[in-house]
Amino acid sequence: MAHPIGAHVGQTDPIAEAQARGADAVQFFLGDPQSYKGPVVEYAGGPAALKAAAEQAGVDLYVHAPYPINVASLNNRIRIPGRKLLQQHVTAAAQIGAKGIVVHGGHLGVDEDAAKGFDNWRKCIDGLDMPIPVLIENTAGGDNAMARRLEALDRLWEAIGQAEGGDTVGFCLDTCHAHAGGIDLSDVVDRVRAITGRIDLVHANDSRDAFDSGADRHTNLGSGLIAGDAVAEVVRAADAPAVVETPGGAQEQGADITWLRERVG
Repeated sequence: MAHPIGAHVGQTDPIAEAQARGADAVQFFLGDPQSYKGPVVEYAGGPAALKAAAEQAGVDLYVHAPYPINVASLNNRIRIPGRKLLQQHVTAAAQIGAKGIVVHGGHLGVDEDAAKGFDNWRKCIDGLDMPIPVLIENTAGGDNAMARRLEALDRLWEAIGQAEGGDTVGFCLDTCHAHAGGIDLSDVVDRVRAITGRIDLVHANDSRDAFDSGADRHTNLGSGLIAGDAVAEVVRAADAPAVVETPGGAQEQGADITWLRERVG
């Protein structure tokens, strides 16, 4: 069977959102994506009801962790609350039966020592209880980012590999972020797999901005600056579930899902 294809949707009723788009999978936030406040399951009936509804509907669930999390940071007031928040979201995501939780690789200041950031990731994973996989996502910008360039990803994976539970950590490949981050999409899957050994999820997004622009601005499939069917080729090569994080509601994202399915096969 082909891998699930879905979309990032609102969190109140992700199952209804999936059905409105003809999606086999959905990704959503648990609570406020811009806040350090703990996770909230908005679905009526709570975590157990959402898990049961997803199983009954045949929809795979993925959770996206809040944006402020930066466990690489050298600043205790960012790193420590971020670790705590990540743990809370991992636990909550497991309770709803999510297949994984996506978190950004984070970054340091330009003059800070990247080695310390990678080691902070090791420490984070060492202390994390992971009933489901944490999926680290490549990011579009930042000169001292932990997961923008492939060289950084290599160092990140080396650090994580030394942590207890490091083998539970997976990878989420975002096509817009790779394009904007200066990674050629034609061989990105092979190059990432050579480093991580796995791709667990693809964020299938077109890019409003040019190659290596560092700008994280998604657009609907086939309407941006990623040439031809390159996004679909990445999904096919990755042989993994895919989620579109594209603008619009059910109609626009539904069209993106159809666009992908027609090309991925």
